[in-house]
Amino acid sequence: MLSNMKNLFKVTDLRNKILFTILMVVIYRFGVALRVPGVDGAAVRQLNEAAKSQGALGFLNLFSGGAFGSFSIFALGIMPYITASIIMQVLTVVIPKLEEWQQEGAVGQRKITQWTRYVAIGIAVLQGAGLTFIFGQGRGSAFFGAAAQAPDVVLLDPFMPRALLVIPTLVAGTAFLMWLGELISQRGIGNGMSMMIFASVVSGLPYSYYSILQSKKFVVFGILVAVSIAILYAVVRVELGQRRIPVQFAKRVVGRRMYGGQSTYIPLKVNQAGIVPIIFASSILLLPVLASNMLGSAEGWRGSIAGFVNDYLINSQNVLYISVFFLLIVAFAYFYNSIAFDPVRQADQLRKQGGFIPGIRPGTQTEKFFGKTVNRITLPGAMFVAFIAILPYIILWIGDVDSFPFAGTTVLIAVGVALELMRQIDSQLMLRNYEGFLK
Repeated sequence: MLSNMKNLFKVTDLRNKILFTILMVVIYRFGVALRVPGVDGAAVRQLNEAAKSQGALGFLNLFSGGAFGSFSIFALGIMPYITASIIMQVLTVVIPKLEEWQQEGAVGQRKITQWTRYVAIGIAVLQGAGLTFIFGQGRGSAFFGAAAQAPDVVLLDPFMPRALLVIPTLVAGTAFLMWLGELISQRGIGNGMSMMIFASVVSGLPYSYYSILQSKKFVVFGILVAVSIAILYAVVRVELGQRRIPVQFAKRVVGRRMYGGQSTYIPLKVNQAGIVPIIFASSILLLPVLASNMLGSAEGWRGSIAGFVNDYLINSQNVLYISVFFLLIVAFAYFYNSIAFDPVRQADQLRKQGGFIPGIRPGTQTEKFFGKTVNRITLPGAMFVAFIAILPYIILWIGDVDSFPFAGTTVLIAVGVALELMRQIDSQLMLRNYEGFLK
């Protein structure tokens, strides 16, 4: 292992990419500490404590690397870009022009990326304005629920001149993060946006484990570490799990040469959707909260609806919240896989390339086979992701601990990005006749 680590710095190009990526991550973490001008320091400290919960505040704080809890210039994090990417991917199936761009290769991908940036900026403006008005008009605890113990007001008076400064600052922070991510993709190692998310979710792990060690006995800490290692092992196994569909290509004679005849396979990942279903489910659960705030908390039926939302759809320790969250993740996993993998298109491409699945006729039979196979492997993958997502709530409920750092979305992101980074480093080392990390 040590010799492989030395190989990383023997190759000048790879060494420069790794050092550049580290530099960009350091700049990002420095920006997380820069607070937005015109906010109350005491309220921000209260917000930071409330953001350690496992509800909506905790989810937003996770993807921003703690920037949301500190109300820093990167408070929105990279979430607007993630949401824009998901929206563009869904619209590709609906809008023919986007589908045409997707089939144009690199040129079309650049057009889609440019429009994704525009959509991300628009989402950042909406989210920045929403958060500014929520925490500027005394609606913080009402929006995120009393269980989160969020402060009502974060912005200092007067509201409107400061709001006109805070909103552009938040939007500019998101735009700067997108630029950093693209720099990492071009000049660093790995996918830039994924690296930013990875740095966000793992930044709080050391302090979280230290706080557990300080508040609980060493035996409880040891049990939680053992559970974390078991979760890590299970997630790695599932992330690497594939259903390999064998494919054979017919022999073709071109001129005096014979081509084809080889055998290969189509890899279908067990967890093809990744963390997208968790993001979808969390966004859907925030919609009733927004609707209840629009209705207000007056007496009568409006107050009953607001009370139901606060007691059941915000409280992460409630059985109904956990059950709905679990079912939404499974449902969105099927929805995303139906968009990401089209059996009709895959069967048509296989037929045009002269390939076929042994024992399956090309055309309609191949389409049915692909659809049945994807549906069968989606269920265990979706159930596993949903279980990992609700595992922190179960542990907090049963184990009587304040937080469990390495579970849920954190471990899924950390493992997925780490494996992809290892693959890229491995390919760079193997290209130069060095032994890689992966066996």
